[in-house]
Amino acid sequence: MNVRAIFIDMDGTLLKASNDISSRNIEAINQLIQRGVKVFLATGRHYEVTAPYHKEIGLQTPMICLNGAAIHDSVSGNILQMKTIQLNEERFHHLTAESPCNVLIHTANGLYCKETNEEIDYWTKVGQTPPRYIGDLRQANYQDVLKYSVRTGAPIPELSSLFKKEGEVIDWNDGFEIIAPNVSKWSAIKNLLNEFRISPNEAAAVGDGPNDIEMLRHVGIGVAMGNASQKVKTAADFVTGHHENDGLAKCIERYLLKSYDSFAI
Repeated sequence: MNVRAIFIDMDGTLLKASNDISSRNIEAINQLIQRGVKVFLATGRHYEVTAPYHKEIGLQTPMICLNGAAIHDSVSGNILQMKTIQLNEERFHHLTAESPCNVLIHTANGLYCKETNEEIDYWTKVGQTPPRYIGDLRQANYQDVLKYSVRTGAPIPELSSLFKKEGEVIDWNDGFEIIAPNVSKWSAIKNLLNEFRISPNEAAAVGDGPNDIEMLRHVGIGVAMGNASQKVKTAADFVTGHHENDGLAKCIERYLLKSYDSFAI
């Protein structure tokens, strides 16, 4: 089986902790492109902090952003597809106000947040787009929400579980995210595979987080990073190296390039 497409997570996969892409990772991706493999980024990030890396690599494919809630055109950046979520806003803000946390609301028009921090400052620097609003979100006028993010600094399943009837909840070590029902990186991948007439069995995916599990399970080759949790590794076909040690490039070189050249995986 030849792999015709690969979907790559960003944080903890493509990027080092410094938010840089190693030269080895770029070289491995370029070798795939030279062999005709379509390379896509599939990330929880919003478009503005995805596009600079997409450009750095030289990709010409649509970008899957916000865990599949948005797909952006590679040239214009326009949203090709978006899935908004409808929460009971009064209930959401009441429940999150009871816990010490930061709340980030990603909309089709930009970011709204309770307070800024180092991560948001980085997003502003890289994406050249500051938050549209910082402050009491109950006073903010936003619409077309694509993702809610609640940052508590620690897992908080007792809070995140309260929203599972309203959307897809992704639990993280520092909080949780909520996107629309039945939305995921995998749901977006299916749409793109259909558009490009590629079978899921002809696709590979690489990731490290809980938002990557579904795509790792459903593609032909799912690869978990060495820095992934055991739950993510269990969902994958293979485990590669740590993201600080070119784990992405290693899996491309080992599982894709050699196999592609020999026409057997």
